[in-house]
Amino acid sequence: MAIHDKYYITMTDSVLSGWGEAQGKTSKFVVICDTPEQAHIIEKNARLRPEMKHVNFRVTKPYFKNAHISWRNYSELGKVWRDGE
Repeated sequence: MAIHDKYYITMTDSVLSGWGEAQGKTSKFVVICDTPEQAHIIEKNARLRPEMKHVNFRVTKPYFKNAHISWRNYSELGKVWRDGE
């Protein structure tokens, strides 16, 4: 298995897409993880949230056209995201 510097979990926030800072855009939420274990925890918990769609695990930094992107580090997230640590 390859070792990467960062791991990314990307998702579309269906509640925030289209309004506020994402008016006319898709609202993307990206969590930056240091280990694959952290990424799997975030991926699992994101899939449990009904407002999060198109959840993906990536090893390359994502780019989205016509999107409002919110970036967060794993360490910044609360227990609801990190449950299973």
